[in-house]
Amino acid sequence: VKRAPETILDFVPIRKKATPMNLERMTRKPKEQNTVYGRSYRDRVIHLLALRSYKKPELLARLYKDGIPEKDKNTLGTILQQVAKLNPKDNSYLLKDCLYKEIQKDWPGYSEVDKQSLELILSRKLESSQNATSSSNAQPPVTLNKGAPS
Repeated sequence: VKRAPETILDFVPIRKKATPMNLERMTRKPKEQNTVYGRSYRDRVIHLLALRSYKKPELLARLYKDGIPEKDKNTLGTILQQVAKLNPKDNSYLLKDCLYKEIQKDWPGYSEVDKQSLELILSRKLESSQNATSSSNAQPPVTLNKGAPS
């Protein structure tokens, strides 16, 4: 039986060079499609803080995810002073109570879960503000000292 001569191919496939990936570009939505990007920086901060408290680095990372206009990059500290209270225990920021009335329930940056959470938060805030109002309008009980001259 005659065999065909074995040929050994010294063939190595050519690999394409890997192109570096820009992770920021991959995680951020294009600015044209991101409707939150066009909103005021202050409103974006308010609407994020309406859902939960944030530490400053967390908030900054969340804002960067949606894109920050160049003119707003160094103004977060000022905005936080205007719209938030600092919790000294954990250095987190909470939205000031008076700003919950500015919240838009149909904010384009909110997911369906966010909208449901917001409904709960707003109803609690409304309840607590009504309780505070009714207790502040209540008259303190009048006590008369029978033995004291009037």
